[in-house]
Amino acid sequence: MEQELLNIGFGNTVVAEKVVTILTPNSSPMKRLKDEAKEDRRLIDATHGRKTRSIIVTESNHVILSAIQAETISQRFAALPKEKSEVS
Repeated sequence: MEQELLNIGFGNTVVAEKVVTILTPNSSPMKRLKDEAKEDRRLIDATHGRKTRSIIVTESNHVILSAIQAETISQRFAALPKEKSEVS
């Protein structure tokens, strides 16, 4: 089984099937989520020093920051080939 990788900008990728949600960082709850993840050492900053435009939460509860718009990442996610269930 081949894992699909989701491009989150600047050559960084995440395993698409491990993504739980893609969020915009503009609200207070999202800022708290980011701060809590940083305190718990679950925060991964993939912005390369640029403004955070999306927050990705994974199955392992890691929080990934990206400089790519959440809508753009969502479109990339939707464009990935879906796993076909084979019936014998």
